[in-house]
Amino acid sequence: MVSREQFHTEMEALNTSVVRMAKLTERALRKSIDALFNHDTELARTVIRDDKSIDKEEGMINDKAILLIAKQQPVATDLRRLIIALRVVTDIERMGDNAKNIAKATIRLGEEYQAEIPHELKSMRDITLVMLETAISAFQNEDITFAQKLAEMDDKVDSLYKQVVTELLAETATFPEQVQYVMQIAYIARYLERFADHITNIGESILFLVKGEIVDLND
Repeated sequence: MVSREQFHTEMEALNTSVVRMAKLTERALRKSIDALFNHDTELARTVIRDDKSIDKEEGMINDKAILLIAKQQPVATDLRRLIIALRVVTDIERMGDNAKNIAKATIRLGEEYQAEIPHELKSMRDITLVMLETAISAFQNEDITFAQKLAEMDDKVDSLYKQVVTELLAETATFPEQVQYVMQIAYIARYLERFADHITNIGESILFLVKGEIVDLND
């Protein structure tokens, strides 16, 4: 049986992989919104291609975790750490999917659309990136004070999402011919909002790890 010291060494390596995967989703989100505002469909296609790397990383982390469970048969806190790592990885993978979906919506819009992109989408992106950085720090340090900050930031993202949708509905009434544009922008805003929700899920996982309590930060 693997020694406890080796278990913690392998657990640290696993956590490093989780953080690396989170950084890949950060890059994907940055690129997807840049592609949108710059009408850059080629950059959007890059985001879609790069999503395979995120999926591959998830598979590798899952395999490592299963192997570690089989070798060490951890109990109590150690088993909880492994389970939480797997939960976090699932949310990160879905965040990557949201970034990919933003890129797909950008491609559907094409390079020739003339309507102005709502600046609130950049604000949503910026807050979400701060949330991700905060969640990564919380995960690395098992710090619930970081995790608890996520709910307030998520509320700001939700508020901006509602603002974008309200303005889009008004635009549809005024310019019905822009329905395709309105639909794709609404989807993009939703994908950003969901990206942030998955980050709050990570915060909830950290709170459960440290305190053993289930807390809904999306409430």
